[in-house]
Amino acid sequence: MQALTLFLGLSLSASALSTAADTLNETIADEVAAVTDRVVAWRRDIHANPELSNREFRTSELVAEHLRDLGIEVQTGVAHTGVVGLLKGDKPGPVIALRADMDALPVTEKTGLPYASKVRGEYQGREVGVMHACGHDNHVAILMGVAEVLAAVREELPGTVKFLFQPAEEGPPKGENGGAKMMIEEGALQNPQVDAVVGLHISQSDVVGRASFRSLGMMASAQRFDVEITGSQTHGARPWAGVDPIVTGAQIVNALQTIASRQVDITQHPVVVTVGQFEAGVRNNIVPETARLSGTIRTFDPNVRAQVHEKLERIVTQVAQSQGATATIEIDPGVPVTYNHAELTSQLQPTLEAIYGSENVSQPPPITGAEDFSFFQEQVPGFFFFIGGRPSDVPAKMAIPNHSPFFYVDEGALPLGVHAMSRLAMDYLRAGAQ
Repeated sequence: MQALTLFLGLSLSASALSTAADTLNETIADEVAAVTDRVVAWRRDIHANPELSNREFRTSELVAEHLRDLGIEVQTGVAHTGVVGLLKGDKPGPVIALRADMDALPVTEKTGLPYASKVRGEYQGREVGVMHACGHDNHVAILMGVAEVLAAVREELPGTVKFLFQPAEEGPPKGENGGAKMMIEEGALQNPQVDAVVGLHISQSDVVGRASFRSLGMMASAQRFDVEITGSQTHGARPWAGVDPIVTGAQIVNALQTIASRQVDITQHPVVVTVGQFEAGVRNNIVPETARLSGTIRTFDPNVRAQVHEKLERIVTQVAQSQGATATIEIDPGVPVTYNHAELTSQLQPTLEAIYGSENVSQPPPITGAEDFSFFQEQVPGFFFFIGGRPSDVPAKMAIPNHSPFFYVDEGALPLGVHAMSRLAMDYLRAGAQ
């Protein structure tokens, strides 16, 4: 009889906990619905007023003011323009960080949206258009919404949430520090020590209402390379009287493509080497003295990465030498692989499926895009996932890639992102507090 009484008591206790959890989940869903219109408005405002890396002054002020209005502790000026918010729940428990990146890109918008960016800025000494062509405006608005949702249930929050509004995810200007790495250096994961970190990214790779993630290696490591070629200037009518750095650069570009196509087993190790800039000359009939190339390297394995770097250096210097020119190459440290912690990923997958439906959550192959969220994952267990932003009536073959001047998203993705991040934080804290 005593054992039966104990069993019934435990059953009733478990039932009460389950009922309380269901009630809290319903409250979170209601809070998401209540904040959705403001999330959309924030996103449009940020989209119309984009700011380049390490220059996110207006965005950070908007974020900081919102967090203060919610009674959240705020630290500004982290990694130049970053904002860290600290929401302490009324119950003891672990600490989870939620991250959103704030910077835009040097892209001139061509979407034609009513709130399209008309902002101009300076990038590497040039006047450029500025656009949220990678969806970071959505990420910021989503996390602002999450802050409001979780602040509304702080009495039931078993632990602490850190909101990391990060500058310069796209990389700080050359010669400057910034991004996730600098936030870490300045203590963003300390005081209190973060136990886990979660981030998301929106794209048109999938439709609204779907999400995706991959355990372990999800996104590539990335490094920037810069090549300086020096030839000998001459008249364009007498190219034999000099050494043409443009022709030399063209041959280097072609030769670099053989790294992935002929020198690495890409069935085992995906590799991308892309040249995104080629600059030379000032006049049509002058062979210039110098030319400059700049590009990106994407790999998933550190040993392959080292091999690619060696091959790149060899091709650049030896192709230049074969043309009578000289060339130097610099390869920056870049960012590591975005690596989802296996145990944390397994723990959070049911929550993601609860929001989107298990049939709408997939695990894609590795993605050659890169994320400096990976620096946070080097310090604490991290989980990074994608949410669909493509309208449901747009076929996959018509999807617009991130970084395009035509990039846009279906705003129906925003409340789902708020709901997912809110529940991921709450469910992680509840599990750690038990």
